Amino acid sequence: MAHTPVIDLNCDLGEGFGVWTLGDDEALLGVVTSANVACGFHAGDPSIMRATCARAAASGVVIGAQVSYRDLAGFGRRYIDVDPAQLADEVIYQIGALDGFARAAGTRVAYVKPHGALYNTAVTDEAQAAAVVEGVTRYAPDLPILGLPGSRLLTAAGARGVPEAFADRAYTPEGRLVSRREPGAVLHDVEAIAARCVRLATEATVRSTGDTDVAVSARSICVHGDTPGAVEIAHAVRAALLDAGVTLRAFAGV
Repeated sequence: MAHTPVIDLNCDLGEGFGVWTLGDDEALLGVVTSANVACGFHAGDPSIMRATCARAAASGVVIGAQVSYRDLAGFGRRYIDVDPAQLADEVIYQIGALDGFARAAGTRVAYVKPHGALYNTAVTDEAQAAAVVEGVTRYAPDLPILGLPGSRLLTAAGARGVPEAFADRAYTPEGRLVSRREPGAVLHDVEAIAARCVRLATEATVRSTGDTDVAVSARSICVHGDTPGAVEIAHAVRAALLDAGVTLRAFAGV
């Protein structure tokens, strides 16, 4: 019998703050299977966290804690040389805050994903990667951790590490994400993004900036919610995957 690929679609949600909103969370919750919800450090506040968890639960979307550096002004995209012990504590703090709202909505936090600069730092920085894993483990030893394939983070996470790919981010020939400071780091061609997601799900490969195919074995694909045309891109990705016979299912249960 032919193998049917199974993939999760995740998206960063709840990234507003106070009167400011970012992205169309309600529309995206009708597309994705997992929601990486901001925990107040790079975006989000108690009311936004509560509302996002309630909407995700009502939509049957699994909730993940998107932990980050304490950097509201920089949207968590600036590196911070934080002490690993403090970073572990801050990871616990963020998960606990979001989990309270998730439980109030009748569900719970089912996984953890670092955001922005913390995500990128944990690819190569062993100390910070270990600190993230330590914080997650102290909160709940069974929580899966979403990260880049081949990263220090997934190595530290061991069996709980879940590899992901990015729908709209350019890849280097080494399989790393192209820095957002570089031109072409974020892709915008809807049809091209949808097609590369089908390849990711069915062939575990992606075309790099060096015009070579790079192996990227992922259990989840991230569709960003804060880029221009995000909802259109997400719908196109979902439709293309389903048309290719890919099953969409959250990697984490509740």
